[in-house]
Amino acid sequence: MVFSKPIFLFGFLPIVLILYYACPKRLKNTVLLMMSLIFYAWGEPKFVFLMAATILIDYTAGRLIVKYSGVGGKKNCSKIILLLAIIINLGFLCYFKYTNFIIENLNAIAGGQIAPLDIILPIGISFYTFQTMSYLIDVYRKEVPAEKNILNFATYVTLFPQLIAGPIVQYKTIADELSCRQETTALFAEGVWRFSVGLGKKVLLANQIGVLWTEISGNPGSLTAGKAWIGALAYTFQIYFDFSGYSDMAIGLGKMFGFNFAENFDHPYISKSITEFWRRWHISLGTWFREYVYIPLGGNRKGIARQILNILIVWMLTGLWHGASWNFVLWGLYFGVILVLEKVILLKFLKRIPAFFSHFYSLLLIVFGWVIFECGTPGEIGVYFKAMFGIGVRGWSGETTYTLFQYILLFAVLAICSTEFCKKIGNRLKNGYWRCVGTAALLLLSVLFLAGDSYNPFLYFRF
Repeated sequence: MVFSKPIFLFGFLPIVLILYYACPKRLKNTVLLMMSLIFYAWGEPKFVFLMAATILIDYTAGRLIVKYSGVGGKKNCSKIILLLAIIINLGFLCYFKYTNFIIENLNAIAGGQIAPLDIILPIGISFYTFQTMSYLIDVYRKEVPAEKNILNFATYVTLFPQLIAGPIVQYKTIADELSCRQETTALFAEGVWRFSVGLGKKVLLANQIGVLWTEISGNPGSLTAGKAWIGALAYTFQIYFDFSGYSDMAIGLGKMFGFNFAENFDHPYISKSITEFWRRWHISLGTWFREYVYIPLGGNRKGIARQILNILIVWMLTGLWHGASWNFVLWGLYFGVILVLEKVILLKFLKRIPAFFSHFYSLLLIVFGWVIFECGTPGEIGVYFKAMFGIGVRGWSGETTYTLFQYILLFAVLAICSTEFCKKIGNRLKNGYWRCVGTAALLLLSVLFLAGDSYNPFLYFRF
């Protein structure tokens, strides 16, 4: 079940809201927990047991870390418990996500014929695994107390607004709200508005331009250089409005239930460097890797050579986190190398040149990055890049011209909506009549498009 499906919009969500606001305060987390488990079990019921195991293991580990952290000769026990819990969590993640990738590469290297296993990737496992590990690490660091109420902890792990695609919510950011939060009319209204904006991004923008990318990528034999660039731009916009739209919906749903999740996107396509881009894109993931991998590795405290190594390690892991495929590894290392070059050389230069050129530089590298991300194999990446640069294909065609004119208005809308222009309009509609009109219009248009379109993918569903 995803947020842009009619079953969620007209079935699940109204039921949850009615039950949540009808029950007494002491039962609200119980309602959220039970409905979140139903939400997760909708597609894959058996993986509820895996999630339950994760909850029990990490809840127990958190309590034991605190128990032994202040005990003289047993202080090392807390570290051992933390490491064991992390190994178990990563073990679950690696088994389901990377086993067949490892088998495939072992076969390729050693000439083996190990058959791949019949493994289905549990939805959202990358997200909730990172959440629970951040909780354990923060407890070990004594940044937060261990949660004593297992119901509160289970609610945190399973909270359906952010369960399957983030944002990655750190326990310390909502610990107080788990036990004591205030649901207000103003917060609920803000949540509905934010949800409607996200739904509009997904249905009215991402889905519409996604049709073009699907058409172009599905017919590699008809590629021209022009069409390859149009397709790459289409996917660049699709993944942004798809994922940021989902994040907006998650944040909006959180507000409806009294939670304030941190922002996950901040208009990344207005960036003037790749460094800035990654401060604006998938902020919760970047924060996680910085706090729990980059800084523990030494960050920038051990000289430039070690910092470069740390950056490359983080970005290789970032790529792997997105998927068990070499294109994701290449994508991560691609951005890691660029970030290193910016840190060592390019940032000083980018600050001196006109903003137009630094912005163009960033967008160009971002588009190349999304080609690497989306193409499934290094071979497919090579083929698509060759097409973009006119190697082995025509530069332009009448069909390319027709495609461009067919989508030129949508591209213009996408470009405008990628800036802060729409946010400024939304802020002007912050209160009163026009905010209600805007919310109703977005919801109505989105529902109408959902009713008429069969194309409604969710790109981050596989992570």
